[in-house]
Amino acid sequence: MRDRMLAGEPYIADDPELARESVRAQRLTHEINSMDPGAHERLRALFTELLGGFGDGSEIRPPFRCDYGYQTFVGARTFANWGLISLDVATVTIGDDVQIGPNVQLLTATHPLEPQPRRDKWEAAQPIVIGDNVWLGGGVIVCPGVTIGANTVVGAGSVVTRDLPADVVAVGSPARVVKRLA
Repeated sequence: MRDRMLAGEPYIADDPELARESVRAQRLTHEINSMDPGAHERLRALFTELLGGFGDGSEIRPPFRCDYGYQTFVGARTFANWGLISLDVATVTIGDDVQIGPNVQLLTATHPLEPQPRRDKWEAAQPIVIGDNVWLGGGVIVCPGVTIGANTVVGAGSVVTRDLPADVVAVGSPARVVKRLA
């Protein structure tokens, strides 16, 4: 099932191999979320072990939650405030110099609309891409399959349901462009 998940195909969520990988991520995030806030080097080492990539000079303030970790890639000099959730069933790519407010959710998982496949625990996912120098305000939710272009600002509490271009300000639920940036 892991191969199906990584290929972006529907898979059974409670597959034993995926369950083991999820437990690994839960153990690492538990340690991250329980650490002394001053233990910067150990925190960085844990994020480097957990994530698929963790760029130089980046910081994620605990608590942090993810499904697997290895599907989340964080660029250089990126800052995420408390409460980031990265449901990384598909890849979550966060660029360089990104600012992420508190309680942001990056949600790649999708579920069938039909009741029986949902009961049978089938799910799938679509990747999320956050471009360089993006600012996601507090409480932003980014939905599966969304790409946010470089230099874009997404206002607090917005729900991003479709791609946003570079160099804009977007707000609302669903998020819509309200201003073009120079």
